[in-house]
Amino acid sequence: MTSVYSKRFGFFRHPAIGRELQALDPISDHQRMVHLLTAYEFPFDITRALELALFHTYASPRVSGLLAHTGEFERHGQKRYDDTSRLIAEFMESGYDSEKGQRAIAHMNLIHSHYQIDNADYLFVLSTFIFYPINWVNQYGWRKLTPAEELSIFYFFRAVGERMNLTDLPDSIAELRAFTDAYEDRYFRYTESNRRIADATVSIVKGWFPNFLRPLVQPAVAAMISPKLRDAFGYVTPPGWFTALIAGGLWIRKFPLRWLTFKPYPSLVQHTTFRHYPDGPPDIEAVGPEKLLRPKER
Repeated sequence: MTSVYSKRFGFFRHPAIGRELQALDPISDHQRMVHLLTAYEFPFDITRALELALFHTYASPRVSGLLAHTGEFERHGQKRYDDTSRLIAEFMESGYDSEKGQRAIAHMNLIHSHYQIDNADYLFVLSTFIFYPINWVNQYGWRKLTPAEELSIFYFFRAVGERMNLTDLPDSIAELRAFTDAYEDRYFRYTESNRRIADATVSIVKGWFPNFLRPLVQPAVAAMISPKLRDAFGYVTPPGWFTALIAGGLWIRKFPLRWLTFKPYPSLVQHTTFRHYPDGPPDIEAVGPEKLLRPKER
């Protein structure tokens, strides 16, 4: 039976989580490791990293072109964001072999089956779900990931890719990195669809903040992405002082989080607020474009 941990004195991290992570194997235990990293150690960081991972994919015209064609992001941006987050959060929390995890992946496959998506594009998107959490946590998390924890994220999403029926899945992080670099060198360039989907996503984020902060959202996003992405979106590089301010704020927050945590413990889907679904997390089979859902799922 797996442990469910509680905070110490209502605020302090439980050191047994780190000890369990150190004892686990990234090949055989990666589902448990990803659960611990997502639900206890880095819930905020992994959520932000996955948001930026999705944003990264829009720099490929092959991805942004499909999203622009469907119009879902521009017409129903917050719903599209919440639906994607709902499915990913479920199989990361529950594990891809759990009953809920299997349902989440099956429903995701059902939605994707209505579109013509190349295997290489799937692999590229999958790679961002691996590299962004690793890179974000190592830069802004309250501690760095161990090599075993990095491998657990790789093996976890590789297994998810198998359950999405992807082919030519790389066997190592190095092979995946080589594939991703080659993909981006071949496809990344500025297009109008890139800019449209990026702007639509920024508009979603603006809705999360009061009016006086909304003008800062687009520059803040531009500050957190690479020059390669800014070029692909046609975004202007923010002033150096602004970029340093964003990075400095994220860097400073890590220090109290070495001991304290203000997120629910564990941080689960049932504790998550989905803005499009104010009554609580929607059922797994209820998310997605309305026109693609079976009648019984609506």
